[in-house]
Amino acid sequence: MPRATAITPSGAARAATIVASGLLAASAVLGLAGCGSPAGNGVNSMSRAAASGGQAPAAAAKKANVAATSRLLNAGNGRLEAVIPDISRTVLLIGDSQSEPMDGWPRLGLAAAGYDVYFCGRGGTGYVAANGATGNYADALERGDWLLPSGTPALIVIEGGGNDAATGASNTQIVRNAGRLIADLKTRYPGTRMAMIGTLARGANDGGGRRSEVDALLGSVAAAHGMPFVSTGDWLTRFGLAKDLADSVHMNAQGRVALGVILERRLRELGLDRKSAADQGSLAAAPAGVSRLQD
Repeated sequence: MPRATAITPSGAARAATIVASGLLAASAVLGLAGCGSPAGNGVNSMSRAAASGGQAPAAAAKKANVAATSRLLNAGNGRLEAVIPDISRTVLLIGDSQSEPMDGWPRLGLAAAGYDVYFCGRGGTGYVAANGATGNYADALERGDWLLPSGTPALIVIEGGGNDAATGASNTQIVRNAGRLIADLKTRYPGTRMAMIGTLARGANDGGGRRSEVDALLGSVAAAHGMPFVSTGDWLTRFGLAKDLADSVHMNAQGRVALGVILERRLRELGLDRKSAADQGSLAAAPAGVSRLQD
């Protein structure tokens, strides 16, 4: 990817720093600086989960939220990027409100699989769905709504689809925008392997409805792009976790921990945990104002 250079306060660069500082101040208002930061008090909810019988390993909890230590100006595209302490062991997680909390189950599963987790996304968004402040996944990336990490992540994981199901996005729209997003990410991070996590639901025969349909659709998209796919379109039923729903689509703290454990196991089965990837020698790409009911 294009070289990113540090913003330093000297001569003409000092003026650029002032401009960049203004951009950063604005980004805090617009939500840009929220990329990689938790939503809500994830630490407390993880503590409650542990107290109620859920298992949230401390090491995984710390790894589930990696914040930028500084920001760089990418000379190639003119955008600010996040400097991550160890990008080579960090997964870039793109997602919705299933992933947004610091103890979101996709974060917990990826952290338990050995990664540091840097999150870009927002509740209410998806491949087609936008939430007003933040565009859908492809638009958010292309127009700079997210503060993407500098360098080469170990892995990129895209999670979502629930808001697309809820807002009536068509199969054609979802497939088209998913293709845009994947192409953009391949351009931005050439050589980095990508994987997809589908849409959490009860299952086609247990009221999963459009959410289960979107999960299956995303599985076909992943297959078409040669990407590993974790289907979650029946997990609530298959693993008996509907009892841990906090509302119609989101899990309570104990449910998030339980799903994180299941996701970790599935990642290891697919060889997507960090150790397996390292043993294989590379994570290179495989061939060829938001409602509480929003994901």
